[in-house]
Amino acid sequence: MIKTPPYLKKGDTIGLVCPAGYMPVEKVSECIRVLNENWGFTTKVGNSIGRQYHYFSGTDEQRREDLQQMLDDESLKAILCARGGYGLSRIIDEIDFKKFRQNPKWIIGFSDITILHSHIYRNYYISTLHAPMANAFNEDGYHNEFVRSLRNALEGKKIRYQVQPHEFNRKGEAIGELVGGNLSLLAHLAGTASDLKTRGRILFIEDVGEYLYNIDRMMYQLKRSRKLDKLAGLVVGGFTEMKDTERPFGQTVLEIIRDAVAEYEYPVCFDFPVSHDIRNYALKIGVGYKLKVGKNKVVLEE
Repeated sequence: MIKTPPYLKKGDTIGLVCPAGYMPVEKVSECIRVLNENWGFTTKVGNSIGRQYHYFSGTDEQRREDLQQMLDDESLKAILCARGGYGLSRIIDEIDFKKFRQNPKWIIGFSDITILHSHIYRNYYISTLHAPMANAFNEDGYHNEFVRSLRNALEGKKIRYQVQPHEFNRKGEAIGELVGGNLSLLAHLAGTASDLKTRGRILFIEDVGEYLYNIDRMMYQLKRSRKLDKLAGLVVGGFTEMKDTERPFGQTVLEIIRDAVAEYEYPVCFDFPVSHDIRNYALKIGVGYKLKVGKNKVVLEE
């Protein structure tokens, strides 16, 4: 059974780190304020917040050290990654999870943080939290239901999301551990020590800023590596800011995904609110969920 870190209560401490791309301090300040003043937690800000080394929030060594300190810190109940971007795959193999395994805490984030989610689930079978990051709190974003879903998940409230059906949906019911994240990263992890096991699981995928042909290529990567053929169910999230080539690919992103999984029989839900956009519900990785894809509604619940 998946190991679930302790849920948070008022006064618990959340660490903030940038293990990948650069994030200026002013973009994180509202998140820190809300965590402290509105949600009743305390915060510990890592050295990688506001630090910059070219594209990254510090050198590989600086980012690794900052994340390592947070993982080892027994006073923390959660670690919120302030942003994604790129960079975790450069340091993941150098991180020591020994103390984290003994004292697990919630790892929060999405996008490049998919690497942490997948690595921890694959190797240590500990649940993590695919959820909004620091930028989502800005411009009063912390009032919306998606950022609030992060608080609910951290406090241990059972997850139940209901969404409208999509014309491409394949009806049915599925029960299984929920895994997934950013499609580009899931394809990138194939064959590594962080490669995701999908057999019998409910897989969710999302992405941003990719060329349509590359989405097709990544779906076939998952298909050829047998990641898609034994799923319990598939949840297709938001695919935002998609790009096309000068000679059009000829399909929308959802048509590409629909055709890639057409031969399978498990239920598929399209346009679920997990994405790089505002619509990004918190999802617990590795926890058992039930997916019901019906004619009039879709429900994903613990």
